[in-house]
Amino acid sequence: MKTIALIVAAGRGTRAGGDVPKQYRALGGVTVLRRTIDSLLSHPEVDAVQVVIHPDDAGRYAIATSGMEGILPSVFGGAERQDSVLKGLEALEQHAPETVLIHDAARPFVSHAVISGVLAALATHKAAFPALPVVDALWKGGRGRILAEQPRESLYRAQTPQGFHFDAILSAHRAAKAPALDDVAVAFAAGYKVAITEGAPENFKLTTPTDFERAAKMLDKHMDIRTGNGFDVHKFTDGDHVTLCGIRIAHDQSLAGHSDADVAMHAVTDAIFGALAEGDIGQWFPPSEEEWKGANSAIFLTKAVERAAAREFAISNVDCTIICERPKIGPHALKMRERMALLLGIPADRVSVKATTSEKLGFTGRGEGIAAMATATLVKS
Repeated sequence: MKTIALIVAAGRGTRAGGDVPKQYRALGGVTVLRRTIDSLLSHPEVDAVQVVIHPDDAGRYAIATSGMEGILPSVFGGAERQDSVLKGLEALEQHAPETVLIHDAARPFVSHAVISGVLAALATHKAAFPALPVVDALWKGGRGRILAEQPRESLYRAQTPQGFHFDAILSAHRAAKAPALDDVAVAFAAGYKVAITEGAPENFKLTTPTDFERAAKMLDKHMDIRTGNGFDVHKFTDGDHVTLCGIRIAHDQSLAGHSDADVAMHAVTDAIFGALAEGDIGQWFPPSEEEWKGANSAIFLTKAVERAAAREFAISNVDCTIICERPKIGPHALKMRERMALLLGIPADRVSVKATTSEKLGFTGRGEGIAAMATATLVKS
């Protein structure tokens, strides 16, 4: 791999408030960490991402990154950020990247332009970082009053990702004998010339509750939220099981259909296609085509997820209701949620699968088949 991004996400982020570390807080329906990973992984020159996490966050991390590809196994961090970066770099050594981008988990709005600027500078320097020049007047102060004027010329506000030739920054961190402000400081102390590239105002770090308010307003200005509904019905036929949300359930009948007749997964798939205004399963996978006879419905759902991603939509959540008298859905609901979450590429806590009866009314009440309805919310920001 030529370039790997190392995301430092082992901090506690107490200044941001909230009940969970800031990198796992939701922002526009998506965790901060997932947004940050997406920003880096979507860059064409970034081959993979590795995340350094706190040991206590293993469960949160698994949920936040569920279904994502291109992520190397996470690494547990150390007591200080500098320790965490070194642990991450040492874990990457086996992959032998040429360059590494070290990025704060709490900077979810880094743009491709900022990343490209850093990578371009690494062609002529062993270290580079994005920064913004200080434009405000600066003063030294104390006890509530100014003490002296502070010139602002040649001063910069550092951002991430900070980029390095991998071997250079690894050796610099191993040789570091004192705490450093950031990874640029480690490289500078090791004697490397560091290039400054153009940063961006939106590439700010989420540190305080006010930062989260600013981020929410940014997303509100650009967010495109879509909601789609899906409904499907399949009648019973001879058989010994039904497949619902990808889970095989023993039953004295099966569902009839051209594919595997997974009525619940069909409803969810149509909900996503509906949110995108791209038709339905029947248009994408016509039942008149022999190719789809007995097909696993995961193929259909995967296509809908791919279409959402191609249009730069993230699936925020899915809610599916299965309508039947039998079989009992409750004992299988958790496995259904987990299977759907895997296919959808979202955490299981964003997938709802529940069941109801029709009080013995209609074809479902008479036990002639199963119906399902679903709602999917998609977000582009």
